[in-house]
Amino acid sequence: MTNLILTDITASISEFKKNPMGIVAEGEGFPVAILNRNKPAFYCVPAKAYEHLMDKLEDLELNALADARKGQPEIDIELDEL
Repeated sequence: MTNLILTDITASISEFKKNPMGIVAEGEGFPVAILNRNKPAFYCVPAKAYEHLMDKLEDLELNALADARKGQPEIDIELDEL
């Protein structure tokens, strides 16, 4: 049976247990797939990469919201009304 691994770098769970920060460093800022019996168990994602991912997801959500509101009529208001 084959498994899809979405990173270029992998490590075994045993290696990860011995030196977690070393494994993260080997990823050079990119996620590392942690394998258990040669199957991906989880991905170790550095904080900066995770923050970048969350920013991209927020952008996608805001773009979808803007697209949904695009067809709505405009409302003219004065600043004093706010």
